Amino acid sequence: MDAIQYKCPNCNADLKFNPETQKLSCEYCLSSFSMEDILIGTETEKTNIPEINEVKEASEEEKLYREFEEHTNLYHCSSCGADIMADDQQTALFCYYCHNPVILSGKLTGSFKPGKVIGFKLTKDAAVQKFRKWIGERWFVPSDFKSEQQLEKITGLYVPFWIADCDLTADYCALGKKVRSWTSGNYRYTETKEFRIVRRANIFTDGIPADGESKIDDLLMESIEPFDYKEIKDFSMSYLSGFYADKYDVDKAEVFPRIRIRATEASKRLINSSVSGYTTVVPSIENYNIINTKWQYMLLPVWFMTYKYKDKMYEFAINGQTGKLAGTPPLDKGKLKRFCASVGALAASALFLLGGVIF
Repeated sequence: MDAIQYKCPNCNADLKFNPETQKLSCEYCLSSFSMEDILIGTETEKTNIPEINEVKEASEEEKLYREFEEHTNLYHCSSCGADIMADDQQTALFCYYCHNPVILSGKLTGSFKPGKVIGFKLTKDAAVQKFRKWIGERWFVPSDFKSEQQLEKITGLYVPFWIADCDLTADYCALGKKVRSWTSGNYRYTETKEFRIVRRANIFTDGIPADGESKIDDLLMESIEPFDYKEIKDFSMSYLSGFYADKYDVDKAEVFPRIRIRATEASKRLINSSVSGYTTVVPSIENYNIINTKWQYMLLPVWFMTYKYKDKMYEFAINGQTGKLAGTPPLDKGKLKRFCASVGALAASALFLLGGVIF
């Protein structure tokens, strides 16, 4: 008889029974499930079994996989290890992370083909103008940071993202107090009412993104959100024309802890918004558990640039759809010192002149 294996609904790893919690636990993404959760998920999967008439669609998907394999070149940077994707009409000459030359290393397998994509709306000229305006408001950056040579390194890059839809269960209990005070005659009265607050809910979070590229700072990518999912399209090789793309090196199981945090925070905000009108609220139970996750792998548009200053690499990103910009500029301490010295000299001169007038 074959052994029954239960798979994690979030990352597809094997589940093991945990005697302490009396639940099935995933050692990889640290999720835990009751047997009821797993059985519900299994029934859902059964209802989604493809029928025979869907074989034709699978054949079409295979064609798209082959097209991706045949027309996508992979370039490798021996300095930082980056893998750069481009269509077979475009050649990658340098690494947009470390600016060192890259070499053609072959083709990609169809398994790296994204399912969805959001195309660029912001042109390179518009991205450069946004960056010029942004950096023009920062006085103490190195002079060559604003140079034409540096601005030419702004690269149109499709960043790999895992997009997660999560089903959660929420179990929330709290003690709420309503306090009111009033004065009558010579007495001051205070009335305190206590309430037991209970919230049990099934919550669905839609479209939580997490980038699948380890070389790009996660906070930088979160800072240029949101992307407008209304403009999501099925992936086509035509979107890569004139742009580059990253091959993901962080899979969905590895990004799941980030997804869990964001899904839990969103659920907490939703529950907290339903608890109002109390003077104080003290939670006693706050349990949020993801019982199922549906994934999409897609490419999102980013104008990306790096700048190396004193052995430190600085990253800058512009949302290629909305134009939102993020990054931390380098500080030229020499410029800052000269500015402070000038201000000090002007202040000393002003005091000297003021002293002369008073005298």
